[in-house]
Amino acid sequence: MSESDRLLTVRELADYLRLNERTVLKLAGQGQLPGARIGNQWRFRQRVIDAWLDDQMLGVRGPPVRPDPGELASFTLDQCLGPSHILPDLQGRDRAQVLGEFAQHAHQLGLVRDPTWFLGALLERENVLPTAVGDGVAFPHTLHRHPEQIQSPFLLFGRSHEGVDFGAPDGQPVQIAVVMGLRYQELHLPWLARLSAMLHASPSRHALLAAPTGESLYEALRLRLQ
Repeated sequence: MSESDRLLTVRELADYLRLNERTVLKLAGQGQLPGARIGNQWRFRQRVIDAWLDDQMLGVRGPPVRPDPGELASFTLDQCLGPSHILPDLQGRDRAQVLGEFAQHAHQLGLVRDPTWFLGALLERENVLPTAVGDGVAFPHTLHRHPEQIQSPFLLFGRSHEGVDFGAPDGQPVQIAVVMGLRYQELHLPWLARLSAMLHASPSRHALLAAPTGESLYEALRLRLQ
């Protein structure tokens, strides 16, 4: 078993996260920390914990927080998301098919070098910890950063009218997926926390689902992120 696949006890995880054991037990009991209860003992897989931490640092999992506007000054939305990055009518019937659509589209736009690699990397991340965060929203991304494969950091926004099972914690099918192409090991793209907060708000989510075209969907997205 590799180091990243090992099981951690509450004490070991508390040491790993630099938290006290009571906090770890509370978070696990509330379902905020991914783990499994075996009898009266909690166990945590380190690889899953690392993926959960990644999501926390990206700002896509946990309580949505709107960042300080000053944090956004050096990175405009247009640098990672444009009209051509919108997929308004995803056709896939399962998670792999939907992620395949995203991978092919990213390749067609020249954002990734190898669509097969990108799809495999997205599925690897899903197998460790699903990227669905509830409310019909998911933020698929790779488990590791690969600057040799990602041309520049990007977002792709996709919409499925039927909804697709992504293993969401609330059991809801995913209708909105924001795929993240992360180039460097740094874990924060300034717009992600803001996107997450916006998509957790029902009026914004419903407006994006109701937009009749890709162009109107993009404009609705920009309007809500101003």
